Amino acid sequence: MLKVIRYSAAALLAAIFGLWAHVWFTLAPGQSFADAFGQRLAQVFGQDMQLPSAAGVVQLPPGISLGGAFSLTRQDGVAVTERDYASQWMLIYFGFTFCPDVCPTELGRMADVMDMLGPLAGRVTPVFITIDPERDRPDNLADYVSRFHPQLQGLTGTTEQIAAVARQFRVFYARANSPNTTDYLMDHSSFIYLVGPDNRVRSLFRPDTAVDGMARMIIGQLRATRPTQ
Repeated sequence: MLKVIRYSAAALLAAIFGLWAHVWFTLAPGQSFADAFGQRLAQVFGQDMQLPSAAGVVQLPPGISLGGAFSLTRQDGVAVTERDYASQWMLIYFGFTFCPDVCPTELGRMADVMDMLGPLAGRVTPVFITIDPERDRPDNLADYVSRFHPQLQGLTGTTEQIAAVARQFRVFYARANSPNTTDYLMDHSSFIYLVGPDNRVRSLFRPDTAVDGMARMIIGQLRATRPTQ
C-alpha cells in the first residue's frame, strides 16, 4: 500500500510539473503566470490532457516554438550569433557562475551526456549562457566552463542581450537578493535545451531526467537527421 502511495504521489508531482511547464512556455506577453495557471487548471479539470512523462522530458505543445536569433559574446571574447551554430545541434543551459549547486550539477550532467554520445558528439555543441552578465564576463566564463567539458562554450553579453535570448527560450531569472549588493544569488528556471541546427528547441530536459535517457534521445534525433553542411 505504501508503495502505491509513493507511485501515486510521484505521478501527481510529475503531472503538476508538466502542467506548470505547459503554462510557462505558452504564457502570453503581459499575462500573469498565476492567472494563466488557474485558467489552465479550470480548462483541464475533469478532462484528459497529455502531460510530460515522469522520465523528465518536456514536450512542447503543438504550435509552440522556442529559440531564435541571438547576439552574444563567447568566453574568448569573440562575438557570436545563432548563425555561428547553424550546422550544429546544441545543448544549452542558462545559469550563472556564482551558482552554488544547481548549475554545476546540470553542467556536469551535460558533460556526461556529451561523453555518452561517442562519435556523434562532434555534431553537438554544449553551451552555457549566463543570466548574470554583470558578473559573468568572458574571462571568468572561460575559467568556469573549462572545468566541465572541453567542448563547452560560455556565452555572455549586455543586460539587454541576455534579456533578449532569455525571452527567446522563455527563461525565468531574477536576483534573489537586494540589488544594492554585489554578493547575490539568482533565481532561475532550470532546463537543458536540445536545439536543432535550425536554432529551434526540439526537447527540454528537467533536472530529474536520467543522463542515459537524455543521451539515448539525443542519439536518436541525431541519427534521424543528416549532418548539415
